[in-house]
Amino acid sequence: MIANDAEKFKKVISHAKEYGYIFQSSEIYDGLSAVYDYGPYGALLKNNIKEYWWKAMVQMHENIVGLDSAILMHPTTWKASGHVDAFSDPLIDNKDSKKRYRADVLIEEFLAKQDEKIDKEVEKAKKRFENFDETMFRTTNGRVLEIAAKREAVHTRFVKALNDNNLDELKQIIIDCEIVDPISGTRNWTDVRQFNLMFSTSFGAASDSSDVVYLRPETAQGIFVNFLNVQKTTRQKIPFGIAQIGKAFRNEIVARQFIFRMREFEQMEMQFFVRPGEEMNYYNYWKKTRMLWHRALGTDASMLQFHDHDKVAHYANAAVDIEFKFPFGFKELEGIHSRTNFDLSRHTEFSGKKLQYFDPELNENYIPYVVETSIGCDRMFLAMMCNAYDEEGVGEETRVVLRLPAILAPIKVAVLPLIKKDGLPEKAMEIFNTLKFNHQCYYEEKDSIGKRYRRMDAIGTPYCITVDHQTLEDNTVTIRERDSMQQERIAIADVLQIVNAKVDINTVLKQLAD
Repeated sequence: MIANDAEKFKKVISHAKEYGYIFQSSEIYDGLSAVYDYGPYGALLKNNIKEYWWKAMVQMHENIVGLDSAILMHPTTWKASGHVDAFSDPLIDNKDSKKRYRADVLIEEFLAKQDEKIDKEVEKAKKRFENFDETMFRTTNGRVLEIAAKREAVHTRFVKALNDNNLDELKQIIIDCEIVDPISGTRNWTDVRQFNLMFSTSFGAASDSSDVVYLRPETAQGIFVNFLNVQKTTRQKIPFGIAQIGKAFRNEIVARQFIFRMREFEQMEMQFFVRPGEEMNYYNYWKKTRMLWHRALGTDASMLQFHDHDKVAHYANAAVDIEFKFPFGFKELEGIHSRTNFDLSRHTEFSGKKLQYFDPELNENYIPYVVETSIGCDRMFLAMMCNAYDEEGVGEETRVVLRLPAILAPIKVAVLPLIKKDGLPEKAMEIFNTLKFNHQCYYEEKDSIGKRYRRMDAIGTPYCITVDHQTLEDNTVTIRERDSMQQERIAIADVLQIVNAKVDINTVLKQLAD
């Protein structure tokens, strides 16, 4: 019932505000660009996402422990990590619209459009020919070969320009591909230049340059500088991991697409320390493991894909993204990186402290290699909202429903008295008070039961318990399932057990363990 992806994205954004998921920060003062607040249901959903990640990452692994490092760190941390000198984006302006864009993203979007053109040619051919051989068509059709050759030529130039940090070549690619500004429709571009993304502030009473500190642009460095503290106090042996959930800050000039790219965001990261030479085995292990984590939520395989990096970061020898199909295309949801021993080596160099591990099996000291998994909590939140939002016809009306996974839903069960009298509210409150010790529940008396069902559907509540007059006679209630709208009569004594079984996070965690 939704016309297109662009329309769906607008509806998701509107729905998020209307139903208390996300608000524009400082909205009464006209807002702060690319900064958002999580409302009552948004805070619950976000916490549930973090709980699912933490339990799957830390609780389910005997060799992964947690950390909560400070946002403010010694400024030399960021010199050692390379952020002071190299943490920047290549930006380009359109002189007519006055809008600013990431040059690499403009080119990546152009390449994606070439892939879409090829896919359209394939789909047209499928309709024309029986016994269609797609592989043969892609390798012999003149039109497809022409588009593919153009794409490959641009891609080759693009990768080389990124690796060489050739800003002039990035601009030339944009010009040669005739990439236009989506606002003005013109190709009147400025030169490409680098822009550092770190926020800085002053530390202490003075404000001279020696007191400059940064709001951390990533949480990983807090893990690296605490490597020895954590390893010694938890007595972990290689291989082991350190996990952390925390805020990070980036002065994104090109911040758009709602909460997909923000200036203040939350990361869920794990750094896994391994023997040198074994990093690729664990890199492949975590690729598989993290994809299973996403799929365990019921996300269709067609909505997720791996995307290898065209340009590997200065600290890595391998990098891949798990991308989710947002309404605006496949975009990065999580990154898995083999970071080598770059970070620990650099902090050893800049601090003078040996960040080494003594391996009793090898009887030698070495600086461990690191495999990182890093997922944006806010992006995961947006992916779940986009995947869950649905509209369907029910009779003559349209039902809006958030088909959130039950383990992530902000409200697990709503308890609703059919009417506000005859002792029904009191009985409903008894049930509410029983369930609230185990689950986030909701109680409401206002409006007709049909309107309350629709509101719970829109919030994403998987189950509703309705207390009616029959309840007073035989101690039974109606349980309604969100997605199917089917209702079943059950005994009050069985409510907690039934709800537990339907929304238990351990059911999903056991799938991952198996």
